[in-house]
Amino acid sequence: MTPRDALEHLWMLADADPAALDRLTIEGADPGLPSIFRVGTLAAASIGAAGLAAAQLHELRTGRAQRVAIDVRRALAAFRSERYLSVDGAPPVELRHPVTGHFPTGDGRWIQLHANFRHHLDGILRVLQCADDHAAVARAILGWEGAALDDALAQAGLCAALVRSPREWAAHEQARAVASLPLFEIERIGDAPAELPRANTHAGALARPLDGVRVLDLTRIIAGPVAGRTLAQHGASVLLINGPHLPNIAPLVIDNGRGKRSATLDLREAAAREQLSALARDADVFLQGYRPGALAARGFAPEALARLRPGIVCVSISAYGHRGPWRERRGFDSLVQSASGIVWAESVASEARAAGEHGAPFTQARPLPCQALDHATGYLAAFGAMIALARRAREGGSWHVRLSLAQTGRWLQTMGTVDGGQRAPEVHAADLADCLQETASPFGRVRAVAPAERLELTPPYFARPPVPVGTDAATWDASNG
Repeated sequence: MTPRDALEHLWMLADADPAALDRLTIEGADPGLPSIFRVGTLAAASIGAAGLAAAQLHELRTGRAQRVAIDVRRALAAFRSERYLSVDGAPPVELRHPVTGHFPTGDGRWIQLHANFRHHLDGILRVLQCADDHAAVARAILGWEGAALDDALAQAGLCAALVRSPREWAAHEQARAVASLPLFEIERIGDAPAELPRANTHAGALARPLDGVRVLDLTRIIAGPVAGRTLAQHGASVLLINGPHLPNIAPLVIDNGRGKRSATLDLREAAAREQLSALARDADVFLQGYRPGALAARGFAPEALARLRPGIVCVSISAYGHRGPWRERRGFDSLVQSASGIVWAESVASEARAAGEHGAPFTQARPLPCQALDHATGYLAAFGAMIALARRAREGGSWHVRLSLAQTGRWLQTMGTVDGGQRAPEVHAADLADCLQETASPFGRVRAVAPAERLELTPPYFARPPVPVGTDAATWDASNG
């Protein structure tokens, strides 16, 4: 599958105007990073689709068509944006806790732990009954069978994944649930009159595709924040809402906070929930990355939001999808890679030998060279939101866009592999000077990856620098939405 094939597939799934594809240019091909998977195709298609959807919205609002271009090299730089971030010339602090990673189990399997948040780490140590030390954790895991430890950690609400082969995953009940879902869903969930986004009277004439669009961004880490960041770079007013008690990862706050205002609300409190409801009444997009059902329990199910604000576009991102036994299971990109056979395939290819389905087919687990499922899902979420906004403008209605990392991962696996892909050279920040931009911020001088898509009339950019979590009031900014 080529990048253009993949993007045209997305455009067809979204039932978007095929004539827009005539104004699209895609350059480059896989492998752009060392991987057997078509990560460059995934990157160019998901980012390019979001850029094309932004151009279509701008044309819908102004009557002005424009060309859109994307190339694999720039798209892959964006897919690794957190890796290339620097502040005042220094790289960011390490994103991973030493206990995060892959470990061999007592029965010859491999399991991945995700321990970047303190409460997840503490829970893992309680299950393993060992000290906070990589060597101690490794020894403890050797006393477990892989599947039993995977189950025990999941039942404790922790973040881990047994490394499965593609065949083993395909036979799993959750894999069958994911396979029953499309790559993404854009569903009408309520009636509302047709509505174009409000004009931004302070900015004068419409200059950007999402001028006047208000986005509530209730997400953390990568996938959801990338979606909000993408909407911001096309002109949306994005208000990030974090819980003051919820952990974050500092470099990701900087990288994915560009273009956004940032506030905190503790949704465990009734007053905060009422404040969020008031914000939602004036929002166009409600973006959230909580586990399925978590926000609904607080009164913010998509259907409830559609009654509160007819015409709203709700976007829901999860790890393993909204069907199946794992629908409420906690997960991150790397864990979905491990569970779904992606790590297994990369690792076996790396060592260039096969082995039994339940044996130890490799001596070192090898994930994708970037958080590709996170980034692709984020861009696809922004793409879905803009397609839904266009549908709202034409036919009215409230809309719900649903995606998951597992659905995105399944799509990547269907693209096939690249012979010799792992021999592609590594790419460093020094190789990407033309893809990086600098801005002053409260954190210091931030150097980060610029938006990858190129729009002829409305080039994407960030109107705001990133700010620390909770910098702003939980209100809409009267000056620009």
